[in-house]
Amino acid sequence: MWTLVIFAPAPVLFAQATGGRFDGHWTTHLACEARGETPAYKFASPGVIKDSKFHGVHRQEGGPGSLVLDGSIAEDGGARLKATGTVTQSHAHGVFAIKGNHYDYNIKAQFTGTKGTGRRDEGVGILGRPCTFEFDKQTDAAAAPPPAQ
Repeated sequence: MWTLVIFAPAPVLFAQATGGRFDGHWTTHLACEARGETPAYKFASPGVIKDSKFHGVHRQEGGPGSLVLDGSIAEDGGARLKATGTVTQSHAHGVFAIKGNHYDYNIKAQFTGTKGTGRRDEGVGILGRPCTFEFDKQTDAAAAPPPAQ
């Protein structure tokens, strides 16, 4: 006599980790050099990495002076972020001197543990200017990210 034996799958002994090693709240520090009539500026704003995807917003998204950063972070910490924003006050001349103009550029970044650095892609240098980014992970769970400015 034959006995039919059915094997149920063994219980999962470990759960697949969700998220990525850089996940958490981050502060983004941006500093751009002066270029022509456009003055230098810098600010800090909050950002979040969730499931290895970065999202940060300075001011109200889509409003004057806003900047949104989005992109994926590789397991080795390498990242290519996309910056999109709206001009608050243009110091440019000619066709570029319109308040509210939208702009975008890419950022090549590298994250390591609780820090990160990045540089703006200046393109051919006609409109681009040197900008640097520093990212600091907020390690204190009770610490809130800085308010958007």
